[in-house]
Amino acid sequence: MAARKSPLFDTATTLGKIIAFLGISCLAGVLAAGLLVPVAAAAGTGASASIEFFEELPAELEREALAQPTRIEAADGALIATLFEENRQPITLDQVSPTMQDALISIEDYRYYDHGGVDLEGILGAIASNVSSGTSRGASTITQQFVNNVLIDSARQNGGTITLSGGGKSVGDKLREMKLAIAVEKELSKEEILEGYLNIVPFSGNTYGVQAASKYFFDVDAKDLNIPQSALLAGLVNGPSAYSPTENPEGALQRRNLVINSMLTRGKITQEEHDAAIATDLGLNVTPTLSGCVGAAQAPYFCDYVSHLILNDPAYGETVEDREKVLYRSGLTIRTTLDTRVQAAAQTAVNETADPDTTDGSVGHSMTSIEPGTGNILSMAQNTRYIPGEAAGDSVLNFNVDQYQGGDPAKSLGGVGGFQPGSTFKPFTVAAWVDSGRSLNTAIDGRKRTYPEGDRWPASCLRGGAYTVLTDDGSGYTPQNYGDTNYGTFTVLRGLAQSYNTITMETARQLDMCRIFDIAYDMGVHNGKSAGGEPERLDVLAPGLIGGVQDVAPLSMATAFAGFAAEGNVCQPRALTEVTAADGTSYPVAPVDCTQAVSKETARGVNYATQEVIESGSGQELEFGDIPMAGKTGTNDQRSQTWFMGYNSGMATASWIGNWKEGNTSLSGLQIGGRTYPEIDGSLIAGPSWARFMQQIPDLHVGESFVDPPSRMINGTQRGTTPGTNNRGTGTRGSTGGTTGGTTGNNGTGGNG
Repeated sequence: MAARKSPLFDTATTLGKIIAFLGISCLAGVLAAGLLVPVAAAAGTGASASIEFFEELPAELEREALAQPTRIEAADGALIATLFEENRQPITLDQVSPTMQDALISIEDYRYYDHGGVDLEGILGAIASNVSSGTSRGASTITQQFVNNVLIDSARQNGGTITLSGGGKSVGDKLREMKLAIAVEKELSKEEILEGYLNIVPFSGNTYGVQAASKYFFDVDAKDLNIPQSALLAGLVNGPSAYSPTENPEGALQRRNLVINSMLTRGKITQEEHDAAIATDLGLNVTPTLSGCVGAAQAPYFCDYVSHLILNDPAYGETVEDREKVLYRSGLTIRTTLDTRVQAAAQTAVNETADPDTTDGSVGHSMTSIEPGTGNILSMAQNTRYIPGEAAGDSVLNFNVDQYQGGDPAKSLGGVGGFQPGSTFKPFTVAAWVDSGRSLNTAIDGRKRTYPEGDRWPASCLRGGAYTVLTDDGSGYTPQNYGDTNYGTFTVLRGLAQSYNTITMETARQLDMCRIFDIAYDMGVHNGKSAGGEPERLDVLAPGLIGGVQDVAPLSMATAFAGFAAEGNVCQPRALTEVTAADGTSYPVAPVDCTQAVSKETARGVNYATQEVIESGSGQELEFGDIPMAGKTGTNDQRSQTWFMGYNSGMATASWIGNWKEGNTSLSGLQIGGRTYPEIDGSLIAGPSWARFMQQIPDLHVGESFVDPPSRMINGTQRGTTPGTNNRGTGTRGSTGGTTGGTTGNNGTGGNG
């Protein structure tokens, strides 16, 4: 025999329907004790226990600060990107169209201004309606809905359990909401509650609040919403997914018209206004606010770099989770050093050279600029699309920066970690040369030679005070110039201008090798893949003298050359100038941090030599305008990495193009901007790209002309000159050199620049 149903819980009976509705709608302490008893019975307790339970419920609503988008801005205030978990733009009630307020109240809680948070009359009406019609009409007030959204928001922020309306709430949950609604009505005015509700409620996906919804669906401000627009949004709060005008336009239209009918019924609009509104279509003008660096308005990789700086900084919270909350929810305004004009020029040049649609997926191109004397990062461009995934041309890895901030593996920068710098490392040998009191026009024997196994070069930081030549096969080390030509006696100045490897090697052999690498480190050059807790010096190795061993990030190279431009004053790269939160909290940012790494005279000597690269050396054919410039080309032995460093006293730029994939095979034969290059070197790809960049900004960051070094640094005792003259060594442009074959290889053919 079938079990007999209790009439108390049988939903086929009138009493059962009442009890079922009470289980769903949760009558609160405002209900009479007689109505609380059935609720208590449904919960399996006595009436007195139910009343005691109700009295023990919290009577104060704890509200977290609403999540607001973070805005990353360039130096001129232009938008770089918007970051958010919830797209919300809080506004005051007077910034919301009265029509929107009327629409919401008409459909959700027409007795809003008549009840005290819980509408007993509305509850009883809902019970009667549900009993007579078999429907499930609710009776939550706007105040209760506000409380519910606050509780959901608080749970989301603090990792609590989120229980959505109609999604398994217990009687206790619903009673708590009712009691809190009553408490809120005692604390806040009706206008304050309505304002809070309109700012917190979700409208679609991650679009929260009426202002963000107005901009998203119609691209208008909330104050300008008309009747049909207001009705559509008011209808959405009941079911953002069910009534989505983009996913379910028919359902959205029906719901919107229901709201318009309610507005007419409640006397908020006239019949004429009603008829005109009903006759309109949805009128959508969907305008998404793209979140994150993926949706950046410009400079997505700089955006990524800035985000990592915030997430790595304990000033924004003890844990990464705390810092993520600050970055994505606290409405930061992050003002940066980015110059939008420089950034646009760099991105254009990069795209013209190696557009991802016409470039092999293994070929990367980046360009980053730093302001000498401040370290301010002016641009950070890259040829790939900032999109996660494996598709050719897509990458979220930043070619410009180290893997880790300060060499700390707990502080990712999202970077590849650099590339072999090739001959762009050679100016550090020149710096050590002039720093030791020697002159640029000193003649060096640059004949082709083999440094025998066991040959010792001065290196005070190494065991025994020397670098010892060791090779795999014991045959010694034989550096070569590009094309295995142009051997002979040349000045240090011409050796740099033409990038002869043999000149660099023999120059270094007359110095303390450690001094060369120390100067490079002090100028900002370090292993871009450092992971030992601090930036690591490059290994003191002969192939490293021509950039053929470890990887250096373009930002580090730009820092060093900006240091030369500032007469030896090296400034740490700086991206942030001001960070404030929506609540007024101000966060500390790194100040300009500069150190005199080498003397002014030494830096002037290097600048004198690198200007010769532009005037008569590997950069002489670059057409970049009339601005006095210095520079250095660079190519590694495998022809997988090419560089051009271009700088003056106003801006230093690292232009890099190379194979960024594992293996670092040659660029030869690879499509780069729709073409292949028969010869690969820095003067033919990275250099011209830098020149196109400079052509677009002829009047920006031009700086002052470099001051020449003292005459003794140029000519020593060979011939006299007066300080400030431009008495340079001369010579025709020849093939230039790059790097050796490796740490222990016995031959280094070098690159053309």
